[in-house]
Amino acid sequence: MRVAPMSSRFLDACRRRPTDVRPVWFMRQAGRYLKPYRDIRAKNSILDICKRPDLAAEVTLQPVEILDVDAAIIFADLLLPVEPMGLKLEFRAGEGPHIDNPVRDSNDVDSLSISNTDDLGYVGESIQLVTRALAGKVPVIGFTGAPFTLASYMIEGGPSKNYLNTKRMMYTDETLWRRLMGKIVDVLGPFAIMQVANGARAIQVFDSWVGALSPDDYVRYVAPYSRALIERIRSTGVPVIHFGTGASGFFRELHAAGGDVMGVDWRVNIDQAWMDISYRSAVQGNLDPVALFAPLPELKAKIHELLKRTGTRPGHIFNLGHGILPETPVENVKATVQIVRDFRP
Repeated sequence: MRVAPMSSRFLDACRRRPTDVRPVWFMRQAGRYLKPYRDIRAKNSILDICKRPDLAAEVTLQPVEILDVDAAIIFADLLLPVEPMGLKLEFRAGEGPHIDNPVRDSNDVDSLSISNTDDLGYVGESIQLVTRALAGKVPVIGFTGAPFTLASYMIEGGPSKNYLNTKRMMYTDETLWRRLMGKIVDVLGPFAIMQVANGARAIQVFDSWVGALSPDDYVRYVAPYSRALIERIRSTGVPVIHFGTGASGFFRELHAAGGDVMGVDWRVNIDQAWMDISYRSAVQGNLDPVALFAPLPELKAKIHELLKRTGTRPGHIFNLGHGILPETPVENVKATVQIVRDFRP
């Protein structure tokens, strides 16, 4: 399946084509910093919102209407695919996601299903609703977790500081690790392609925990699976954004795994990151999310510095180096969009 290209400044930048102004959107642009989202969240769990297409669509559209950003990203959670694989997912107050039956041994990997991805159809329905509501105003970004990040959640059972169980499996039973990663790719690939079939015009692959790895371990244990997933998604014809948190120490290796656009976190200067990959992909980022708490003159100076670093070369999408924090002042987010729009090199 290949989709017809859609014209937008965001998609033009993904393909390193010139744009009238720098496109801008934000990771976690739908979330707790917005009152309309908090009103919905007060009555519904995160999983309830994800699984009700009407609510997921409403939450997805809120920042497009409030902020006037150049793309919508579907409201979902990167752990949703673990449920059709047979794991029990819940979100605990104050703790975040928790998997009651983590994957620890060969029997656990054997029992994982790769045939129930149709159970994630509610995400496709949400994308359809958003696409219809936007009527071509801006494109919809779909997303999926990267294989390592999903594997680490599945093995640890939730967030981790040192990824002891994940790395223990990598180091002690590489065959088991590779079976698990292969199964994850076989679920994430169809999940992402389904999002494209329902209207997503770009896919972001989030490797939220990849910064826990050394460069050599990334290349050996992870890169082949990220590459396989990204190649599957790119077969649809839509651009893929590849974003890894804390990966500035092996950004070239991350880029070698694929991506039409490379997301850059705030721990490295974006011009250096772009130069490191010889400008062979577009780049996205990379303002520190905490900069949105700065007084407006300081915020404007930081944004201008970032925009000057990327220069006039086509292919930069303005974003944060990670997601918007819940306490972020909405007015500062609105101001950021306007500062980016008004900037002239």
